[in-house]
Amino acid sequence: VLAEELGTLVGSRDLNAFVKIASDGTITIYSATPEMGQGVKTALPMIIAEEMGAKWEDVVVMQAPIDAERYGRQSAGGSTSVPRNYDLMRQMGASAREMLIGAASETMEVPRDELKARESQVIHISGDALTFGQLAALAVRQPVPDPDSLRYKDPSEFTIIGTAVSSVDNLVIATGKADFGLDTVVPGMKYAAYQRCPKLGGKAVSFNEQEIKALPGVIDAFILDTKGGVNVLNSGVAIVGEDTWTVLDAKNKLKVTWDEAGASTDTWTDMQAMAQKIAVESDGNIVAQRGDVDAEFASHSNRTLESFYEFQFVAHVCMEPMNCTAHYRHGENGEPDTVEVWAPTQYGKRVKDAGVALWNMDPDLITVHQRRMGGGFGRRFRPDFAAEAMAISERTRVPVKLTWTRTDDIHYDFFRAGGWQNLKAAVDENGRLAAWDQHYIGFTRNGQRMTGSGLRGREMPTSVLPTVRSRQTMTDIGTPCGAWRAPSSNTNAFVEQCFVHELAELAGRDHLEFLIEMMGERRWVEEGNIRRLNTGRAIDVIKLAAEKGGWGQEMPAGRGLGLAFYFSHAGHIAEVAEVSVDKDRNLKVHKVTVAVDIGPIINMSGATTQVQGSVIDGLSAMAMQQITMVDGVIQEDNFHEYHVMRIGPTPDVEVHYIQSDNPSTGIGEPALPPLAPAVANAIYAASGIRVRSMPLTNEGFTLV
Repeated sequence: VLAEELGTLVGSRDLNAFVKIASDGTITIYSATPEMGQGVKTALPMIIAEEMGAKWEDVVVMQAPIDAERYGRQSAGGSTSVPRNYDLMRQMGASAREMLIGAASETMEVPRDELKARESQVIHISGDALTFGQLAALAVRQPVPDPDSLRYKDPSEFTIIGTAVSSVDNLVIATGKADFGLDTVVPGMKYAAYQRCPKLGGKAVSFNEQEIKALPGVIDAFILDTKGGVNVLNSGVAIVGEDTWTVLDAKNKLKVTWDEAGASTDTWTDMQAMAQKIAVESDGNIVAQRGDVDAEFASHSNRTLESFYEFQFVAHVCMEPMNCTAHYRHGENGEPDTVEVWAPTQYGKRVKDAGVALWNMDPDLITVHQRRMGGGFGRRFRPDFAAEAMAISERTRVPVKLTWTRTDDIHYDFFRAGGWQNLKAAVDENGRLAAWDQHYIGFTRNGQRMTGSGLRGREMPTSVLPTVRSRQTMTDIGTPCGAWRAPSSNTNAFVEQCFVHELAELAGRDHLEFLIEMMGERRWVEEGNIRRLNTGRAIDVIKLAAEKGGWGQEMPAGRGLGLAFYFSHAGHIAEVAEVSVDKDRNLKVHKVTVAVDIGPIINMSGATTQVQGSVIDGLSAMAMQQITMVDGVIQEDNFHEYHVMRIGPTPDVEVHYIQSDNPSTGIGEPALPPLAPAVANAIYAASGIRVRSMPLTNEGFTLV
């Protein structure tokens, strides 16, 4: 093909599933991972663009359709989006680059090794160059390179990775044009509301049907039965109407008779009394042990400490309440039924799975369109709200948009489980931690696994100790629980890192020195496990946070510093909180200094945003948030009772990174767990008050 023919080949061309280049030079990169504010819609395309040699200004990012065959697993959660996709994104970018170089080699009639791709051009050593746009049509004809033949950039050559890039959706979000779930509009769409039983797990028997159907704008109202279990469709009353206001207003006028025979009877105060009794009377079941813990306790009986910690249930309260638009089409003339869904979901496959559970439908007949989420934090892994929308559409034979109220969102969440831990430890005559015993007291729904604050040994600093025992006592629960930002770590860090501080005080040691000593020699813990603690990386972030946070400086009366480290979701994070406490327990968190090692940072802007958000989210939950239940009924209704952080009490957040050469891992979750213990330890330093329960409001503190 002659060079002058390049201009006649126009249009957009797919180089692979993720990359399309137009003749005008526009590079479209598809982001296949759901976006919920964690920044992957920007970060993952940055990796592709880097390996391509693209200029970021030429890139347009589009949300990919849900297509497992084309894109593989499309889910977001567990801070796995970057580590799970990093190598694939590099492969897609390098593959596109080699196809562009191949096209340039043929066109310019020069050897491939004399060509380089950079700044959206393929450049010859002579200086002659062709743009990606000019090469696109020819590049798509090139053979797709063998992945094993690809060579990747050295990090020293990066021009995009490691820079600060604004989120690709910032403009449309700021101007109200973003495509969140609530923004979905489809032809012929009606609107729906859904009322579940206030007592979790109850079933609708009857309601004032004629009265509701007679209301202006109401099209239909009916009962749906439980189907597929708590994770799919819960029984309730559906109302369909001409607009959202109509159905929500009608919902307020419902008078429902509920069958509560199988409903939850959970009451928080009863749970508390039970846990306190267990802590005194039961040893629990041993689930892990190293060394002779009891012998160490006997040897150091005058240097032992026992403490009881408590943490409450909390809700997700995503800023965008649960919602979904669905269109169930009944097949005609022997054609099968199909379902089309527009969902703000963390995992589109689970929405399909819900459709399969409802009707035993072929999953290929269910199409799910990914919508941007106004927050997820683990809540939108569950497909219950999508199942409701699909079931309502199937019954009404029209597309419907289901919208939950904030009260729905709080009452019918899959909560972070509350729980308790009773800890006992000993220090030796040299002030070193000699033995550690940890009794988890919590809940189960299946009798096999603890809900919420389960055991994750590789995420605990105590995994480095030679003499340690973990025990647990589980009781049945009717309240649905699920993943909440940094599952398990979000409570374990508070308990463990506060108790480590108590032990440092018992030993008469500086907390920083005591914590570093715990880590021992620099090594990997749990060899062979990719997501494992490295004590050297832990020590480095602890030292960095302490240095940047001013550890050891003289503090005025009523002001103090607190330190904590935690290893969570493959991230090594240490934090120092600076707080002040007055005589009335008014608490001001002035500053939080965060040291982070998650390997190479893809997007500095996105990473810092996630760390700042984790600190604010963690402080909000620690200081103010709790879900309580009485006889199976959630007591909190809205933000006047379930409080979230406001601008005024928000602390300064200073973030420092260690750009290690370890594999790049996620940052959406690991910066949250150390916040609570850092603040609690700072409260002790400032006031002498030891905090052993969350939220702080229950301890008489007010965040100011």
